[in-house]
Amino acid sequence: MAFGINRAELIAWKEKVAQGEIAFITHYWLDDRFPNSKTVTKVGCSDTQKLINWGKKYGLKAEWIDNRKPTMPHYDLFGELRDEILRKEGLDHLIW
Repeated sequence: MAFGINRAELIAWKEKVAQGEIAFITHYWLDDRFPNSKTVTKVGCSDTQKLINWGKKYGLKAEWIDNRKPTMPHYDLFGELRDEILRKEGLDHLIW
């Protein structure tokens, strides 16, 4: 279950992804598979090769890309790795 973002933020993220930009969005998220994570940051880009190349900078594997929606490929980032990546990207404001 996702919450903590509004429709305008979600639409803006989807538009950036569709335009081939590396786009970030953080929201609250509860999933029993990840009991220690209360938030997730999605990093998406419709240009999958661009997303793969971006992920390599941080040791992310291409097979970790969520492709359930072909127009919205993205990495789901959690925990300390997520926080480290966001800091390096200058996006501290997305760390909650």
